[in-house]
Amino acid sequence: MKSTISRVAISTLAICMGLLMAPPRYRASANEIAKDARSQSATDLMEQQIVSKEREELDSLRAGNLEVFSNLLADDAVFLDAEGPASKEEIVKNVAGFRLLEYSMEGVKFVPISAKSGLITYSITERGVSHGKEFAAHIYVSALWLQRGSQWVCVFSQETVAKPAKGQ
Repeated sequence: MKSTISRVAISTLAICMGLLMAPPRYRASANEIAKDARSQSATDLMEQQIVSKEREELDSLRAGNLEVFSNLLADDAVFLDAEGPASKEEIVKNVAGFRLLEYSMEGVKFVPISAKSGLITYSITERGVSHGKEFAAHIYVSALWLQRGSQWVCVFSQETVAKPAKGQ
């Protein structure tokens, strides 16, 4: 009986020592929780600003306002589509003959890159006129926006035409 009690006592002591020596479970402090909440709200704000700027860019194409469109693009911006890469100058020149009549953005996703940059992806269904010809398209878009000074500018955009649905 003494050996059973000894074994139980030694086992209990070993378990207690193991618990005392084990690393403590992580528990976030109130400061860490508040910091995470501030960080999340800053990320949410950045997402709202970038999506708003992307819509402003599209709305300027609908209104035919090339000045607003051009001001939303970084001077060193690169755009990529089926025609290949293009500079800001080439894009602004090309959209002079382009008018967006209507569009809808769907499935917007946001990825923060830094405190002053973020990437959005979405699909757009659009209808418009390009160089005198009407068109309708469904396109996947990604756009990288940077805050330079107090202004948000698009520095990169890629468009990929969506495959037609089966049976179309």
